[in-house]
Parts: sequence; C-alpha cells; structure tokens
Amino acid sequence: QVQLAESGGGLVQTGGSLTLSCAASGSIGSINAMGWYRQAPGSQRELVARISSGGVTNYADSVKGRFTIARDNAKNTVFLQMNSLKPEDTAVYYCNADIRRAFFSTFSDYWGQGTQVTVSS
Repeated sequence: QVQLAESGGGLVQTGGSLTLSCAASGSIGSINAMGWYRQAPGSQRELVARISSGGVTNYADSVKGRFTIARDNAKNTVFLQMNSLKPEDTAVYYCNADIRRAFFSTFSDYWGQGTQVTVSS
C-alpha cells in the first residue's frame, strides 16, 4: 500500500508563514507529479500548486509570489512554503501524488488525509 502523510498545518496570523510537508511511503515504484490542493468550507477543492518529477511547477494565481512548492525525490517528499498568508488562505490542505506502486505498471492518484491551515485576521 501507499500512504501520504502531511504535517505542518496550524494557526497563524495574517502575514505569517507556514511550511507544509507531505511524505509518501509504502511500496513505491516511482512518482510523477506531486501537489497541494485546498478546500475551504462550502467550497470545492482547488489546486494550489503542483510540481512535476523534473521540477516544473505551476501555481494558482491566488498564491503566485507567496507560496513555493518543492520536492525531495530521494525522500518522496513534497513541501509547500507559504508566506504572506491571508485569511482567505484558510482551508484544509491536501497532498496529492501520482504514484506507480512497485511491481505495477500503471500510475494512480493518491491523497493525504488533509491538514488544517487557519489564518487569523
């Protein structure tokens, strides 16, 4: 089995910073893209940032210039550095990865359990 474990959420004031981490573990053959999504109450889950296995990144317009996504391929880990946080960034943040399990030939989508980020005004 494959699992994604997130950490780093919490409560921060407007203008503050947080760093989220997500480590993939289990019987992993290879990982393509990894990313972060978020879902605020009453809203749909939306893409925050995504990074390919080669390091190509893309961001939601709302976080460009404030958030940075990075990954450590050796540790199967993806990070999200969040700066200049705003109350509208408050949401549950989910890690996502496109993973091929060992001894399998196809990739599947995996999700973490989510971590709460709350930005107070």
